[in-house]
Amino acid sequence: MGAFRNGTVSLDHTYLLCASSLVTASLASFVLGLITAGVIVFSRHCHINPDNVATPIAASLGDITSLALLSWISTILYEAIDKQDWLAPLIIACYILITPLWVWIAKRNKYTNDVLYSGWTPVMVAMLISSCGGLILEFMVSRFENLTVFQPVINGVGGNLVAVQASRISTALHKQADLGTLLIPPGHTHPVIFITPIANFFGKGLHARTTRVLMAMVIPGHIIFIYMIKYMKDGDTSLTALFVFVYLCAAMLQVAALLYIAYIMIHWMWKRRIDPDNSAIPYLTAMGDLLGISLLAIAFQFLYLVGDQEYDDEGLKP
Repeated sequence: MGAFRNGTVSLDHTYLLCASSLVTASLASFVLGLITAGVIVFSRHCHINPDNVATPIAASLGDITSLALLSWISTILYEAIDKQDWLAPLIIACYILITPLWVWIAKRNKYTNDVLYSGWTPVMVAMLISSCGGLILEFMVSRFENLTVFQPVINGVGGNLVAVQASRISTALHKQADLGTLLIPPGHTHPVIFITPIANFFGKGLHARTTRVLMAMVIPGHIIFIYMIKYMKDGDTSLTALFVFVYLCAAMLQVAALLYIAYIMIHWMWKRRIDPDNSAIPYLTAMGDLLGISLLAIAFQFLYLVGDQEYDDEGLKP
């Protein structure tokens, strides 16, 4: 990405980025795996559906845990540049050397064997999609200074809500049908993958009711968060009625699109014997990031065009 933006590549920074990412990914996965397993066991003990609890907790903790670890590890490795230049390359080499061991362990475990072969594509594609969102964010931040404080909120809420829906649909399919066999949805006489938006949001089935519940959480949830942002920034962010309305419209559109895509994507995967538990959520959360930042950028641009924003040398502020 650095070469794409300015045409230069620093070898030290490349080693730093790779080593920091490897250590962060492994430690964050280990910690979050333990937390998620504990939440699922505790939820079952309390007779709570883990789909409603474990998924959003894992998604929420994933961001803050990864960011905290990445900042800490990258700081240590950055300070080692010109003093211990061998440290970052050594870390990368160690991970490369122990990779065959982890592959052997995962291949022998029946619960991770499928992920070893099919889990790479969703993660890599999701990273690519999220990177596109990052480029949009970097471009828009130069114009809209306060956009960055709303980006984690709109992406986080959308990603968490669609992750809950994806987990519930996947669990229902696992409980009621064999992989590759679709159920007949309410109002249809044969199994279908593509349904109309009306059926998805206003149908009588369980998934449609869940969709309506999740959509009902968008507006109150975002109102709470954006006013928390205003309070924490001590008045630096002005929330006009038009700004709140346009922002909520963008948030509603994002979540509605994600929930509709989730239904179609999961059933499409199931029909092709792809386990959505291993594949769906990375795609959906990445699309949530891209949709969220794109709609947020459009919202800020619209507000500027109608005069709800002012421009100065430091950027555009609501």
